[in-house]
Amino acid sequence: MLQLPKVIGHRGAAAYAPENALESFREARRRGATWVETDVKLTADGVPILMHDDSFKRTTGVDRLVAETPRVELPEGVPTLEEAIACFGALGLGCNVEIKPCPGRAAETAQGAVRTLRHCWPQHLPAPLLSSFTEPSLAAARDAAPEFDRALLLDAFVEDWRARAEALGVVGINTNGARLTGPWACAIKQAGFVLGAYTINDPDVARALFGMGVDFVFSDAPDLILAVAG
Repeated sequence: MLQLPKVIGHRGAAAYAPENALESFREARRRGATWVETDVKLTADGVPILMHDDSFKRTTGVDRLVAETPRVELPEGVPTLEEAIACFGALGLGCNVEIKPCPGRAAETAQGAVRTLRHCWPQHLPAPLLSSFTEPSLAAARDAAPEFDRALLLDAFVEDWRARAEALGVVGINTNGARLTGPWACAIKQAGFVLGAYTINDPDVARALFGMGVDFVFSDAPDLILAVAG
């Protein structure tokens, strides 16, 4: 069974530092996180980088699409996955790598991410967890690197959640903590899946989710949630 801490820093420690930047991971570690989550996309020339949106505009101010930008033209402060892995190794951080493909690049993004993880992931760290909302990405990750555990991201309950999870061979379900119900949480746990909830920045909400059987939560402010995680 996959072993994760009760709190994972969301995009590092996004409440305190720019999301998915190396400084955000350092801040998460300073605030007590032992694992972080990040988003991976591909540049125009196929380099895995850390970015949530299809455009750089919201996080860097540069109004340009990720899929149209080569590695050498990345905005300042946007790390490659390889650079992030080196940071994780230095800090001793585990990572949930969310495969976040730009349109039409589902399999390619998964393959690029797992190729980099296989080549660069430090042996002294726990193996990364791969996750995605994009099911073709999870299928491609499974086929390319079956040794990495995977989790299916679902924003809310769907009737066929279990069939989809089992078809993809995932070990976990990561879902929106604001939409998670007690009965669904119970069903997920009874089916043998690890259960994660995002993005939880209120300690009282986190406490309630842990009481429902949630194994871990993602938080922009991991220090606040660690205080009630037990």
